[in-house]
Amino acid sequence: MSQLRLQSRWLLAAFAALVAMPVLASLKVGADAPVFTAQASMAGKPFTFSLADELKKGPVVLYFYPAAFTSGCNIEARKFAEATEQFKALGAQVIGVSKDDLDTLHKFSVSECGSKFAVAADPGLKVAKSYDATLMLWPGHADRTSYVITPDGKVLYAYSALGPDEHVSNTLKALKVWRDAHPQG
Repeated sequence: MSQLRLQSRWLLAAFAALVAMPVLASLKVGADAPVFTAQASMAGKPFTFSLADELKKGPVVLYFYPAAFTSGCNIEARKFAEATEQFKALGAQVIGVSKDDLDTLHKFSVSECGSKFAVAADPGLKVAKSYDATLMLWPGHADRTSYVITPDGKVLYAYSALGPDEHVSNTLKALKVWRDAHPQG
């Protein structure tokens, strides 16, 4: 086999391994969560989401996703919608963030999110970058990263994986542990 062919196969295998590896969220547990304000949609209606204001009400599950109406993002949104009551029972709310424009998110918030939680527009990825949640291999898109942020503005939990399957269950587990240690008054 030629040297060039061997190098090509090695590079292809290395790339495939890199793509298959879970990516670790860059913001660490205990870090200050960057506060932000963004235009958002809930049940197809626009509003301004303020992380600082929402944290006054309780923990926030902030999840980033690459693009609305793509297969993995649709699955993840539906899973978060199905678990909305569980999040509420723990005193938390969910907000999804992507590069999509507000018009797209109005539709996505109704169809895939089931009008159960808000999604925010981050067209320049300013918020995603502040959370180190951008895709290195797909520039211009957020990584699939979920954070649990406590009312004191600290990162309780961070999880990054392109597969949508574990984000909801993992954030719920983290919230349950936190809630057990911080019972509601």
